[in-house]
Amino acid sequence: MSLHGLVDLISQSREFQAIREKTARHEKQLILGLSGSQRSLMTAVMADPQIVTMFIGYNQHQVETIAQDLTNLLPDRPVLVFNPHELLPHEEAVIDWELRKSRLDVLKQIREPGSIICASVQALSEALIDPRLFYQHTLTIDINSRIDLEQFTGELLKLGYERVDMVESYGQFSIRGGIIDIYSFTEEHPVRIELFDDEVDSIRIFAIEDQLSVEKVEQVVIFPARERLFIGGDLEQIKERIWQDAQEQSDKLLKAGRGEAADNLLSKTAHNLELLESKNYYPGVDQYLPYFSQAYTLLDYLPSESLIIVSEPARIKEHHKIYLQEIGETISGLLANGRVLPKMVEIFVEWTDLWKQIHSHDYSLYLSVLDKRIPEMGTPAVHLMSTKSPEHYQADLEGFVKKIQQSRKQYYRILLVVSTEERGHKLVDFLKEYDVPAQYVDNVENKLKVGNCIVTTGSLETGMDYPGYKLLIITELEIYGRRRAKRRVNRTDKQVRLTEADLKVGDYVVHVNHGIGQYLGIETLEVQGTHKDYLLIRFAGKDRLYVPTDQIGLLQRYVGLSEQPPKLSKLGGAEWVRVKNRVKESVQDLAEGLIKLYAEREASEGFQFPEDTPWQAEFEDAFPYEETPDQLRAIEEVKKDMEKPRPMDRLLCGDVGYGKTEVAIRACFKAVNAGKQAAVLVPTTILAQQHYRTFAERFEDYPIKIGVLSRFQSAAEQKQVIKGLKDGTVDIVIGTHRLLSKDVTYHDLGLVIVDEEQRFGVAQKEKLKEIAKNVDVLTLSATPIPRTLHMALVGVRDMSLIETPPEERFPIRTYVMEWDDQTIAQAIKRELGRQGQVYFVYNRVRGIDSMYQRLQNLVPDARIAIAHGQMDENRLERVMLDFYNGEYDILLCTTIIETGMDISNVNTLVIYDADHLGLAQLYQLRGRVGRTNRVAYAYFTYRKDKILTEDAEKRLQALKEFSELGSGIKIAMRDLEIRGAGNILGPEQHGFITSVGFELYCKLLDEAIQKLKGEVEQEVPDPVLDLQVDAYIGDDYVSDPKQKVELYKKLAAVRTLQDADELEAELEDRFGDLPDAVRNLVLVTRIKVLARSVGAASIFREKNMFVIRSLPGIVREKEKYTALVQRFRGQVGYAPGRSPQIKVKIEGLSDYEALLLLQKVIQGLE
Repeated sequence: MSLHGLVDLISQSREFQAIREKTARHEKQLILGLSGSQRSLMTAVMADPQIVTMFIGYNQHQVETIAQDLTNLLPDRPVLVFNPHELLPHEEAVIDWELRKSRLDVLKQIREPGSIICASVQALSEALIDPRLFYQHTLTIDINSRIDLEQFTGELLKLGYERVDMVESYGQFSIRGGIIDIYSFTEEHPVRIELFDDEVDSIRIFAIEDQLSVEKVEQVVIFPARERLFIGGDLEQIKERIWQDAQEQSDKLLKAGRGEAADNLLSKTAHNLELLESKNYYPGVDQYLPYFSQAYTLLDYLPSESLIIVSEPARIKEHHKIYLQEIGETISGLLANGRVLPKMVEIFVEWTDLWKQIHSHDYSLYLSVLDKRIPEMGTPAVHLMSTKSPEHYQADLEGFVKKIQQSRKQYYRILLVVSTEERGHKLVDFLKEYDVPAQYVDNVENKLKVGNCIVTTGSLETGMDYPGYKLLIITELEIYGRRRAKRRVNRTDKQVRLTEADLKVGDYVVHVNHGIGQYLGIETLEVQGTHKDYLLIRFAGKDRLYVPTDQIGLLQRYVGLSEQPPKLSKLGGAEWVRVKNRVKESVQDLAEGLIKLYAEREASEGFQFPEDTPWQAEFEDAFPYEETPDQLRAIEEVKKDMEKPRPMDRLLCGDVGYGKTEVAIRACFKAVNAGKQAAVLVPTTILAQQHYRTFAERFEDYPIKIGVLSRFQSAAEQKQVIKGLKDGTVDIVIGTHRLLSKDVTYHDLGLVIVDEEQRFGVAQKEKLKEIAKNVDVLTLSATPIPRTLHMALVGVRDMSLIETPPEERFPIRTYVMEWDDQTIAQAIKRELGRQGQVYFVYNRVRGIDSMYQRLQNLVPDARIAIAHGQMDENRLERVMLDFYNGEYDILLCTTIIETGMDISNVNTLVIYDADHLGLAQLYQLRGRVGRTNRVAYAYFTYRKDKILTEDAEKRLQALKEFSELGSGIKIAMRDLEIRGAGNILGPEQHGFITSVGFELYCKLLDEAIQKLKGEVEQEVPDPVLDLQVDAYIGDDYVSDPKQKVELYKKLAAVRTLQDADELEAELEDRFGDLPDAVRNLVLVTRIKVLARSVGAASIFREKNMFVIRSLPGIVREKEKYTALVQRFRGQVGYAPGRSPQIKVKIEGLSDYEALLLLQKVIQGLE
């Protein structure tokens, strides 16, 4: 939907035209009286498509709001935000890919006419390198370009790219033979360049998900992978200057009696200089920018003919002053502790230099609500706009209608902007009831006529009343007092998938026939003169097993329910068979129980809820967010269950904040609408309070009474709620296990919602069963479950999964870094500065009081509360509730906040000693922040200069991959899912899952369920092939063991000739022309497919012939064999019998020719 026509209309007004004309004559102007989206409209009108426009705001919120408006007003124009860095340049944190991408996108787009760049004064105050140097190092590659691989590799490393085995995220490249894969930050997709000798033969876009090419292109432009390049200048001289400054600063520290800081500075600088010498960029290297380049800003990157619009110059100056003051204080602290050099301060640009650049542009415009000038502006022409902001009706619909009627009489053009088409049509119908002729349109172009009232969809922060041009714009926010939030779509949906390819040396695996072992890697062995690859598995003792790669399907990664390593099986022992049989018996009982329960429920009588009423539709439409597809599916599934005559028993799984509560709320509304009561059972008092607030807010416009039962209600309050439940005056009750007490009875209970059932005890669950007998039950679980388990349970357990992430949230900026007092203090102050709260996780009860003191010293004004599991339960709940109500700024706590805390005002998380926590824990902890439309921050810190254990080092490495693009997050998700599976299957199954691993457990459960349902398919056994040919993937073709495992997995999974063709095409696409051994391997795979289809039991080599032996019971007409013998004249022989044999002579043929002949013979049997 486009508001583009609105810009065209406003630009015709004399007032706006006069401003444009003066700007075109290079006259400086100060425009007064514009606020909210009026600034956006001014910017849109002034943004000439022939030049670049830059909007400068005083803070990030203003900039992002304006950018959102401009995207709606000018949908065909690129609108980009130049985000500021969140950390100081010396921070050794993991790269924030999302931030780097957004900044590099701006540097690419800023030279394109028609672009609109929005930036805060903070973002403009951070130095960049010389723009000429940056653009000089942009590489353009065409078909037929010549590439010297060694030189090209060096250039990419200089531009900040990282060399990897397989490209999976931005800023990476890989080289395999004559194939180069590169993923530039400024491109939507990665590209694959294929060389013929040193000439570019083809350039193809490929997909990260499957690594396959999707489209050919003629040219690719490779932008640098970082904005600050350290190129040019004499490195030795630069290093000398850095060392000299370090020694001078060290001497000052010694004189001030700070010997430890002086030593720290010198050792840190020496280490950094070694890293600089290797010419690799590393986290924290940007602190040395002033030694390589003078300070340039984004304004230097703007073409000279650009237009600059400055919003609130006086506030911008004030914000810049505060920002530099804070930076100065932080750097002073860092200098005193020997963390940085004095020159780092030069990365931040002074006000006079910044304003000089702004003011020197010929085309510039200043916007201010009030006449607040700064001396630097000189004497611009002042223009007071006749626009004003419309009233806020806050759902006073009569006042709203009166304004529309009045404005029509005054010949206004009226535009009403709402968030969805459905709301637009409803608003048109509503206005017609008051005899206001309104019309819904998709596009306002040429529709806004005098006296017309037009309704459209779009997103504007605020409306505008423009008497001078008879134009009235009112937004949804001004009409109803709220706006439906549009979901943010994250740019990076290219997440790494976690497959068996991630099998690493040292991982535990399960061999279906031999038990649990440890994977030691792939080895190429020569047997009887031919080469083949084998996976080497270590079992108990010194037992080793070489598993042929065509049997890779017998191996699964071992995943248990705990982080403890499993016990290795003894090779050839009977123990594994016994273990497997015990698990089979257990899953058989579980499957029978599930099927029996399902059948009983299907046969039992419950209440059949009626279909949705118009009230239900109205209630659902008032939801302030756009639902995700998964959420809509879950809502539909729940309501369909409720409309059936048997009682519902559905499990709804989804990560915290994925929208499960809204599904529950709609189910409750449906129940109450049908005259029934609903009970919501939660495990903790704080969760009861949270749910109560959410429910109360959603039901505020409806005559529905909600009660709460928990320890925090007084005896009198509880008594009143219990009475209301009994006499039916309370419609919905939310409570802890207090709901299960004997004194709680219901007038007519129709629905029970159970949140986090696994957190209730056995006795509580039994009591719940009594209450929920013949009543619809919806169970919510915040722990996701694996798809394999979901598939196994289809048809015996009603389940809904919400897997779509809540995209209305901003991504959580995650930093993995050494602990640093100044940085953490700054992070906390920034959060408190925006009236937010902070979780500080310190996972040791001993020492938590001294950490309290340390935090209080760092942030003296902060109100800090302590919470941990060893506190008295009442006191703990009181602290949590006070924090929830905003009475504390920082919650210093153990990992008890891991589940059940949902406080939208907490948007900064700091974890001390993050290397001590598991990935799944870190993932869940990180999910506690970022619950609103604010940017959230997570700091995973580890102690400085600490010698880490090998395990902690591995965890830290995984932690460093803990970004949306790293595999760390996928591993965390997998661990969490397994935990979720344990919750669903029940504690009695935990031992069985641990004994055989999760994947095999699921497979056995699936088989048991299918068998009981009579849906078992007879599997044809795979033919055994022993062809004695060189058929393997050599290191010179695929050097990365992980990718090799992935390819062998794919080869083992081939079931049709088409699969084999596709895999061959994939190998050629990703790795180049197939060497002989790989070509043989693909052909052997084809032969296996054909052999399976004709019922061959085995094919083996006997001297100079292949022998095909059929499965017993395979019957063919004798004529078929005779015809085959005749067709291949002397190359094929036939031996009849119970298992007939065909012999294929291959004397004098190469391996490949022999395999081709074998393939043709088998095809002759089809």
